[in-house]
Amino acid sequence: MAVIDRVKWDGTPDILAYKFPSEELSTWTQLIVNESQEAFLVRGGVYEGPFGAGRHTLSTENIPLLREVMKLPFGGSTPFSAEAWFVNRVTNLDIKWGTPDPIQLQDPKYQIMIPVRAFGQYGIRIADSKRFLLKLVGTLNSFDSLTLSEYFRGVFITRIKTEISNAIIKNGLSALEVSTQLDFLSRTLQASLSNEIEEYGVVLSQFNIHSINIPEDDPAVIILKSALAKRAEMGIVGFNYQQERSFDVLETAAGNEGNSGNIMGAGIGMGMGVAMGGPIGAGFNQLANLVQPNVPATPASPHAAHANQTTHEERIRMLKELAELKSSGILTEDEFQSEKRKILG
Repeated sequence: MAVIDRVKWDGTPDILAYKFPSEELSTWTQLIVNESQEAFLVRGGVYEGPFGAGRHTLSTENIPLLREVMKLPFGGSTPFSAEAWFVNRVTNLDIKWGTPDPIQLQDPKYQIMIPVRAFGQYGIRIADSKRFLLKLVGTLNSFDSLTLSEYFRGVFITRIKTEISNAIIKNGLSALEVSTQLDFLSRTLQASLSNEIEEYGVVLSQFNIHSINIPEDDPAVIILKSALAKRAEMGIVGFNYQQERSFDVLETAAGNEGNSGNIMGAGIGMGMGVAMGGPIGAGFNQLANLVQPNVPATPASPHAAHANQTTHEERIRMLKELAELKSSGILTEDEFQSEKRKILG
């Protein structure tokens, strides 16, 4: 193979280290190193360099490797074999990362299991070229940013999942709210991950989380967002959850029974309207007028008090109807027990 008289590499930003394809050099070979590069001569595991930007003549006068390892005579023009390595020290800011699978977390605010994903990018710079070649590049002919990201993927993803989980669980944040902490989490992860990669001669110049999100088509996410939308709707019209449920009970009972007397018999009117507060109480009165309109008031009779008293048979009937409302999901257990006490009291 012909002896090379000029060794030079015009690399691309994504290539971090490159080995010149020919090892046939000589003591008159010119080693040309561009700005933002460093070069090394390697033979038998011994590194000579780094050679900084500029033109370097590979002579026995300025390269001890040629005299001590290769035993070349001092002076003169002599061929020899050695690897020429170039290291790109330009900062690369466009290395992307993402969680390959969702982080399964129990949302501390809503107590529901939610899958969480995260995406972002980071930047690196080769700070110690020799250490980088020894510990990462090894015998490869070249080493690019994609290879580096694959190498650090396991460490990065483990730390990223841990920090996001801590932010959600330990700080009591909902997965829907953690996006407000992106800057803090990015700084925390940069400091944590920097210690992991420094031993390889690499500096983590920046680390950014672009988004922390949850899959829109996940069943748990659909349920949670539906519940939050319902809560927001009730907040706008001025109802709380209990009032909204009580109003649903009134509507269901009115539709099924057909008249206000039967609604009362189902246990709806036995103190329930009072507990609903003003807005629902007024709504119940309007509902009663709809199902039994224009009923004239009758004067009280001497036996009115006795007639209004609930008989034993009526109590049993109302308890049975309450049980049916509970079994059909119209009444909750607490509502059922409350109305049961009123009937029996």
